[in-house]
Amino acid sequence: MRPVDKKARRRTVTLGLGLCAAAAMQAAPADLDEVTRRGTLRVLAVLVNQQESFISARPGKGLDRELLEGFVALHHVTLTVVPVGGWDELVPALLEGRGDTIAGRFTVTDARKRQIDFTVEVFPTRNVVLTRKPHRVVTTLDELRKERVGTVRGTSMADALTAARVPPSSVDDGIPTGTLPAALKAGRVTAIVLGVENAIADRREDPDLQLGAFIGPPGSLAWGVRKTDTRLREALDEYVSSVRRTPTWSRLVVKYFGEEAPEILRKARADDAP
Repeated sequence: MRPVDKKARRRTVTLGLGLCAAAAMQAAPADLDEVTRRGTLRVLAVLVNQQESFISARPGKGLDRELLEGFVALHHVTLTVVPVGGWDELVPALLEGRGDTIAGRFTVTDARKRQIDFTVEVFPTRNVVLTRKPHRVVTTLDELRKERVGTVRGTSMADALTAARVPPSSVDDGIPTGTLPAALKAGRVTAIVLGVENAIADRREDPDLQLGAFIGPPGSLAWGVRKTDTRLREALDEYVSSVRRTPTWSRLVVKYFGEEAPEILRKARADDAP
């Protein structure tokens, strides 16, 4: 029996570990393949009436849902919407593997980008102050700080109020998701902050709502994916980018947000925050 060369064996083990690591790195982006193998794309979303202009449990209902239905048809898989109870639960649910992507009026924020990746922009956004007649239109941050402002805990809207230095004593963040306009109408608060996309939709339902000052810089709504799921993100990016270059996207904007939506969104893109 030949004596064991311990150094050679260590080199062999090290080489083997290195090859395994390399193989693992090459296999890591197999995320889209997993969706294809499973036969369904699982989409995490907060499902409330306020969201239906973007996503719904019903097929063919909502801008995001229609886009995602086009994506899954292209890849010969089905779409499964996985309801999540609140906005602050979406990222943890994604990281836990309960879904493949987050959709439905999901705002790109720095805090979220530290945990997950985002696709290219699906829809432009910007936070805007809403009041209701006969209350005044809020046109400046100083005016906003004097209001009783409603928001939803754990959302980008709540973050915007913090960034705008609205006193915590002036903020009611205990309002359930999807009920901000109702809280404003009931007089629980005198102002609310919503993404402009929701403000447009809500004003179609209640003409007494008044759009005031835009808060913070323009932003983006996009779909969230895990940082390791690079192939899925790239495929979603390619699909969204191609649709945005066609009349389909404009048609969907007008369908869900009305004829005035393109002009309001154009104003929201201007860099003139108070």
